Amino acid sequence: MQKEYEVIIADTSCLILLEKIGKLDLLQSIFGTVTITDTIAGEFGSRLPEWISIRIAADSGAEYTFDLDPGEAGAIAFAMTLDSVLLILDDYKARKVAQRLGLEITGTLGVLLKAKQMMVISSITPILEEIQQTNFRYSQKVFEQILLLANE
Repeated sequence: MQKEYEVIIADTSCLILLEKIGKLDLLQSIFGTVTITDTIAGEFGSRLPEWISIRIAADSGAEYTFDLDPGEAGAIAFAMTLDSVLLILDDYKARKVAQRLGLEITGTLGVLLKAKQMMVISSITPILEEIQQTNFRYSQKVFEQILLLANE
């Protein structure tokens, strides 16, 4: 994730998880502006900060649906129309589709790792502990890999 991107597209799960733990502003600290589709905005359902740009997806991603949630399909379809884009996706199936299409991806935990690397946060451990108190699930192996990459 060292490359700079012109557009960062976040999926709903990233926004919801970071909002649940009170860390939504990490996205702004790391990336400045984050872009989402109108479908993702609808799925999120809460008021969005002004640094999140909402784009209307002209095509809901019908040709890229691959049996994905509408938000994920639309984010992938939107990303396909852009150059230099990073997609923040947590859903395994959506990540695999995006990778097959040649898109660069990360997940919410990758965003936390980037925040640590940029010294926006001093430690990932307390944030992972907060995540474990939510209804979002990551395997222990994934948590261990993130902690290893973060030198924690």
